[in-house]
Amino acid sequence: MSSLGRVRAEFTASWHSFLRRRTAVFFTFFFPVIIVLIFGALVQTQPTGGGLFAEPPAYYVPGYLAVVVLFTPLSRVGSTIARHREGNRFEKLATTPLSRAEWLLSQTLVNVVVIGLAALALLVLTVVVTGVSIPLRLATLSIVAFVALGVTLFCGLGAILGRVADSQDGVIAASNAIALPLLFLSETFVTPDLLPAWFRPAMNLSPLTYFARGVRAVTTGSGDPWSNLAILAVLSVVFFAAGAYAIPRTD
Repeated sequence: MSSLGRVRAEFTASWHSFLRRRTAVFFTFFFPVIIVLIFGALVQTQPTGGGLFAEPPAYYVPGYLAVVVLFTPLSRVGSTIARHREGNRFEKLATTPLSRAEWLLSQTLVNVVVIGLAALALLVLTVVVTGVSIPLRLATLSIVAFVALGVTLFCGLGAILGRVADSQDGVIAASNAIALPLLFLSETFVTPDLLPAWFRPAMNLSPLTYFARGVRAVTTGSGDPWSNLAILAVLSVVFFAAGAYAIPRTD
């Protein structure tokens, strides 16, 4: 079997495994919807009010998308690796030609499809609930690339967490401890001017910042998303390679 065939077979198995976990399917789509309804419909934005949510609705679209791009890959891939390790699944996979990079690629592709669907639903809901108008131009299609690269990056980070955490519970705790600060300190919901001046340069260390800046350039119709897309692409390759290397060895 070729490398493509092995990835396709593992992708199919992982896809059906995800669909059988109905609770995971439900919350993958339900949790971000709740975020949009709370912040977009109940809290709403006050463009001249100052403080939190003082920007136009389009500013916060990257934050809504970041919820699924960040949380879902970290917890799903990390938990899968912890579960496989506890059940000695990697020892069984070692008897097949499937490499660690191919295994992680198949898991990443499943997450790209699932999160891509969730992101599309979020965009539609955001437009309906908040009334935001997303410019229809060629650059708008780059949102697909931002989502795919963001998912790839955090799948790689999730693989690293799955390696260093001692259990599935440990993965969930670690992923939340990483994801929550990143979500609010990466130019998503909190604007840089609300943070101390000494901390603002540290925002450039977060890969989610480049996702948020790039998607915002698309949704607001101002700015160049391509430089942020290029940086995110490089970081995605680095984190994917590190994640593939971190998958437990059995040979």
